[in-house]
Formats: sequence, C-alpha cells, structure tokens
Amino acid sequence: MKKIINYFKFNIWGLIIFLIIMVPNFIWMVIPSVNDVLRKESITGINDIIMSSFQVIMIILLCFTLKKIDNNKKSIISIMMIVLYYLCWILYYCGIINNIIILGLCLFPCFSFIFYEIKTKNWLAFIPTIGFSITHLIFSIVNFL
Repeated sequence: MKKIINYFKFNIWGLIIFLIIMVPNFIWMVIPSVNDVLRKESITGINDIIMSSFQVIMIILLCFTLKKIDNNKKSIISIMMIVLYYLCWILYYCGIINNIIILGLCLFPCFSFIFYEIKTKNWLAFIPTIGFSITHLIFSIVNFL
C-alpha cells in the first residue's frame, strides 16, 4: 500500500481549478437568482448518484496525481472555459436564462477539467471526468431543458 501512495502527489492546481469552478455554486446556494430555474427537484435519481460518484473520483484524481505528471502546466483553454462559465452565471443572475446558458453552466466546467487533464496528461482523472460530463449533461437536459 505504501508503494502505491508513494506514486501520488498533491496537485494544488487541480484543487484551485475545482475551487474556482465551485465559487459560483456556493454563491448560488446562498443567494438565489430572481428567476431560479435550477432550484427544482431532480427527476434523474440514479443518474444523479452515478454523477456524484464520478464527481468525487474526478476531484480526488485532480488533486492527487501521479508524480510523473507535470502539473505546473497551465491550460489557457481551461481558463477560457472557466471565464465562459462565470459569464453564464452572470447572465443567469441577470435573468437571461435559455438553453444555451443552461448548457454553458453544465458543460464549461466539464470542458475546463477535461482540457486541464489533457494538458497535464492526467489520464487517471480524465476517465471519471468524461463519465461526470456525460451524466451531468443528462441531468441538465432532462431536468432543465
């Protein structure tokens, strides 16, 4: 077990990307939008459980990566996805809510993780991120579109 642990290291950039993406979610939990369509109860129960499982695995593998991975590489595309994600949140809070905004809120954070993992060659995190992205898209389409 100790040999396996020695192959992993803490990745501060994976944690930072995750926390930056979570900030608007924390704000949304405390301060609802005027026309808050995202607050309805989910009808995709099993999908939500699978999505949450992929999300937990994804976050762990983003934050603890193989030592040989160069985690200091920063991905401009990943940062652009975060900027677009924040823009969608701003539009959402301004009352501009449509399918494009909902899909942006769903997909831009997923794309940010995916592009970061590609840039850093973090293939361990890539697989659960794809699973999370697919289930998050299903959740968004079924519940909000």
